Amino acid sequence: MSEEEIPEQGNRDMIASIEDALTSALESNDLQRAAKRARQLAELRCGSRWYPRRPPRLRHSLPIEAPVDITAAKLRHDSLQFKYLQYRGVLGKEFSPVIEEYEALVEEIAAQGITRVPYDPGRHSRIKHVYNRIIHIRETPRVINALSSEWDSAQVESQYHEHAPGLVVIDNFLSREALEGLRLFCLESTVWSSTRYAHGRLGAFFWNGFNCPLLIQIAEELRQRLPRLLHNLYPLQQLWGFKCEPELPADSTNHADFAAVNVNFWLTPDDANRDTSSGGMVVYDVEAPLSWDFYTYNGNDHVIKPFLHQQEARGTVIPYRQNRAIIFNSDLFHATDAVRFHSGYENRRINVTLLYGDRCDDTQHRDIRTEAPEIHQTTTLPAWKSAVWHWGNLSRFRG
Repeated sequence: MSEEEIPEQGNRDMIASIEDALTSALESNDLQRAAKRARQLAELRCGSRWYPRRPPRLRHSLPIEAPVDITAAKLRHDSLQFKYLQYRGVLGKEFSPVIEEYEALVEEIAAQGITRVPYDPGRHSRIKHVYNRIIHIRETPRVINALSSEWDSAQVESQYHEHAPGLVVIDNFLSREALEGLRLFCLESTVWSSTRYAHGRLGAFFWNGFNCPLLIQIAEELRQRLPRLLHNLYPLQQLWGFKCEPELPADSTNHADFAAVNVNFWLTPDDANRDTSSGGMVVYDVEAPLSWDFYTYNGNDHVIKPFLHQQEARGTVIPYRQNRAIIFNSDLFHATDAVRFHSGYENRRINVTLLYGDRCDDTQHRDIRTEAPEIHQTTTLPAWKSAVWHWGNLSRFRG
């Protein structure tokens, strides 16, 4: 299916076809093809009059759904990002009225003592053409080497396999060129569209525009550098980024992920962090039981916290450092540590995550020897398979 053929298909069939192709590409480790399909999906779901840029004959009718909610956190982030892009000459003065409308809506929502309001086509008509849509994606090409040569691959693999429960910390993870390129991609690209998270956290996902040649290069080089850890059983499942507001309380994001191996790394400079002992991650030495479904192990604190207490879980605190990566068993419960960063758009904490393999294929998974609480299954999906992975359900994760 070529891009020229896209306008000739019905929107629903077109999206389903792209989703199937994306799934197939990821399963076969063809990340170049997966990136192309993810870009096409982002154009359809999140495009705007500014993106994608292509000749009129190749433009298609964009079946963009109106947002469910308008959140103060996203309005604050986006108004700062638009100002940043104006400063860098990416956007012009035509965005000043949008910024003013965003800031007025933030004040209106704050006056009600809430954090989000339902989308109202009448009240919010002035931002409908930009809210949760892609305005700009920074061109971020591949570099000579994405991963730094300052860490030893064999040592990382040995530490992961020989020291239960599977946790390695790597400093100077990316090359300096890759670190700067990816940080600018995250600052400039208007892809932070997932607003369903508490405390103002914003997510950016592969299928909604968090996608550039440099990200794909990092994913490919990781498989090359860590063949014993990210072997053929563990294809790339997903990649995403998160941004935090300046403050995030500790112990508020406990969860496990649906993959076998989690690679998480941080991009924001250290001088943005007001507390150098914190701002990073806490990884517990307890895994999510394989019988639990995604909606339980991925964030049900009413079940997770008592279970961690029952298991006498011990947490390893990894303080925040720019260009520090944590590679760990994705079944392990983990959480963002307390965040206390300086205000200002460029100071926002940014983390990037790559997930490899399915938890059902995880050769490192240990049996839970203490009886786990019985969990009512809230979905018919297998316990190890997140609904994020089922592309037909993507709309529920768009914010």
